[in-house]
Amino acid sequence: MGRLILILGGARSGKSDLAERLALSHGGEDVLYVATGQALDDEMAARIAHHRATRHAGWRTVEAPLDAAAAIAKAEARVVVLDCVTLLVSNLLLTLGDPERGDEAPDERRAEELVKAQVDSLLAAIAQHPGLAIAVSNEVGLGLVPPYPLGRLYRDLLGRANRQLAAAAEAAYMVIAGLPIDLKRLSALQDPFAHLANPSP
Repeated sequence: MGRLILILGGARSGKSDLAERLALSHGGEDVLYVATGQALDDEMAARIAHHRATRHAGWRTVEAPLDAAAAIAKAEARVVVLDCVTLLVSNLLLTLGDPERGDEAPDERRAEELVKAQVDSLLAAIAQHPGLAIAVSNEVGLGLVPPYPLGRLYRDLLGRANRQLAAAAEAAYMVIAGLPIDLKRLSALQDPFAHLANPSP
């Protein structure tokens, strides 16, 4: 049975740094990096180039913008890093239509089915992987509500994907300002419904 660690955080929080430190400590040189970014413009191309340049030189990289599950299913490395679920969900959503290109807005039900199917496939692939999988994802539900329907749909899809991954993970961390918080350990320390069993007078 494969093992999964989920790392959440905001932009530039240090979540990828934590994922790479964990991968190095558990896998050494035997790490496969599954990247979901696509160089669709100059800014994104520069970001991808920066990530490649700072990544451990001995690691292998597979680009899987739409089917990260297939890449993990073929992985033979001791550790697999999936970076990131955020872009994977975005890429999948935009295959159904991009209003900025003049397309109709994606159908919400089709989008939910597509993303859930990919997350199900991810978890199945991780379960069959003999080593450790580390998935990185953004927490996008803490900011302002997006002012347009596609943004709201994306936020909801990613939130559900993160919940599904966190439920299956043996450990889940929230990284804030470079500091990881162990979410599962915190959750186990307290019963959030204890006050309901013994209401105060």
